[in-house]
Amino acid sequence: MDLFPSSNFHREDDVKDNYVAMAFVLGVSAVLSWLVISEVISPLNEYPGPFLAKWTNWWRFALVRTGSYHIRIKELHDQYGPVLRIGPNLLDLDIPKLVKTLYGSDASWQKTEFYKNNSVVINGKTTYQLFSEIDPASHARMKRPIAKFFGHGMVLSKEVLMDKAIIDLCSHLEYRYHEKSCDLGEWIAFCAWDILGNMTFSQPFGYMDKGYDFDHSLSIADKSLDYFAAVGQIPFLDNLLDKNPIIRLGPPNLGNITLIATKHLTERLAAKDFKPSGALDYLQHFIDVNNSDPNVTETDILMNLLTTLIAGADTTAITIRTIFYYSLRNPPVYRRLEEEILAAKLAEPAPYSLARALPYLEATVREAMRIHPSVCMLLERYVPEPGLTLPDGNYIPPGTAVGINPYVLGRNNDIWGPDANEFRPERWLRGEEESEDAYRGRMKRFNAADLTFGGGSRMCLGRYIAQMEVYKVVATLVSHFEIELADPTSEWKVVGSWFPRQKGLKCHLKSRS
Repeated sequence: MDLFPSSNFHREDDVKDNYVAMAFVLGVSAVLSWLVISEVISPLNEYPGPFLAKWTNWWRFALVRTGSYHIRIKELHDQYGPVLRIGPNLLDLDIPKLVKTLYGSDASWQKTEFYKNNSVVINGKTTYQLFSEIDPASHARMKRPIAKFFGHGMVLSKEVLMDKAIIDLCSHLEYRYHEKSCDLGEWIAFCAWDILGNMTFSQPFGYMDKGYDFDHSLSIADKSLDYFAAVGQIPFLDNLLDKNPIIRLGPPNLGNITLIATKHLTERLAAKDFKPSGALDYLQHFIDVNNSDPNVTETDILMNLLTTLIAGADTTAITIRTIFYYSLRNPPVYRRLEEEILAAKLAEPAPYSLARALPYLEATVREAMRIHPSVCMLLERYVPEPGLTLPDGNYIPPGTAVGINPYVLGRNNDIWGPDANEFRPERWLRGEEESEDAYRGRMKRFNAADLTFGGGSRMCLGRYIAQMEVYKVVATLVSHFEIELADPTSEWKVVGSWFPRQKGLKCHLKSRS
């Protein structure tokens, strides 16, 4: 007779605990063994990079969350060289010769899953737009009906819509900040969004009238891009967070902008006798395509509107802020820019054709886009068959994710020279002792290494809008105001997300009139 029957239960519990512990140890061992074997047999193990990056994409996710991704990646290239391994299956290439290969017209270089979380759920279905659609055939189908509306001539016909917002910008700045300090960078963002409102709906969002981000759409757009940049490193996270079918956990979405776009679309469709007072806006163009092409749905119209709005404001604001920040911190540069613009005696707002003809303004714009591009992360692509042979003879197998970072490329000493980290617009001008052939050859190298608007079939559709806005806003502000930094010694803050956003462009303004 067992006088202590409970002891059996304790022994059984101990056995169970031992099995659980053994199972855990075996599971961890299996995972570690798989990681080690995968790394040993990986064709990428010959390429250098941070230790953790070789094993997991979580290293990159954590780096993006710091806001200093672009700076750290440039430091790692300086340490390891032009081919940098930043993931188990991802190489960052600082090789200018490969720009045309990766981002040319060859559709076999497909986007990776990184881009897919930049999508929305409509009626329970994940819906992609031009930027987030990775299938080349679907992308071509989306782009074909609307591409003509973003051509150079069509954009020029809408200059009057842009003029309204630029006039408002000067009026607000003069009324609110004459001989006072203001956050010029913030107002440039307000103007950029109101310009897009005019060009898209023939109506501004109202950020300049209110004088602040009154509906929080601008701050939410920033958070959405932060989500996109981070979660893109671990794409399956999007299915657990934004696209979770049970309960959506995040991120802050573009609900306000979506509601505004939906409201304008609904009202415009109801007003069948709508007649524009001036140039046609993009909403009307998209509706006209819907009326003429049965394959284009109202959902397509909405996605085109959101693409136009989300991608078009922050990028141009970043470039305009960069021009003023770097040139004002370099007085000889700003004096030369100011003298050229004032000597041209431009009307207000500055006509694009005349502003674009100013050579030093052109050089300053190009230099700003080089040193602080509007995208500071990798433009990922999958290597197609039969693989990629690098200029040094090394081979990258098909299926590997590769890409070039515009921020890193813009600081490549082989292309831009030993002063690549300096803001020097003169590099875009012909030197006094430079021959015409030498100058043309240098410009050819510069242009071949330009990823400002991407390349090939994936080149930014709104590039002509952005160019027109940058030249017109800069030329008009310089013509209208005496501008100086409130504190020439202060540094601005740059948050390195997908877009490297700047904060802190405080300036003194004084109307020239």
